[in-house]
Amino acid sequence: MMKNLRLILVIVLLLCLAPMPYGYYMLVRFFAMVMFGVMAYQYYLEKKKSLMLVFGALAVLFQPIIKIPLGRMVWNVVDVVVAIVLIVLILRMYGRK
Repeated sequence: MMKNLRLILVIVLLLCLAPMPYGYYMLVRFFAMVMFGVMAYQYYLEKKKSLMLVFGALAVLFQPIIKIPLGRMVWNVVDVVVAIVLIVLILRMYGRK
């Protein structure tokens, strides 16, 4: 289930590269915040402190309440880098099973 949600998050983040209505970006921020919070908690339970901190920081970065003004270009880079990291984690998860 989480693998599918992570894959959906990758797609949603990469769609941010296209011109979308502002509401889409707000929805993405909320969805990403929740997903990153859940991932941070999972890594906390697995005692993987570095990944817990990374995804906790991403949850804070993507939270929709206090907008962090990075500019469109920087947000595009962040979206792509985070999507790549998620793809790597998904591939590692599939490799374990």
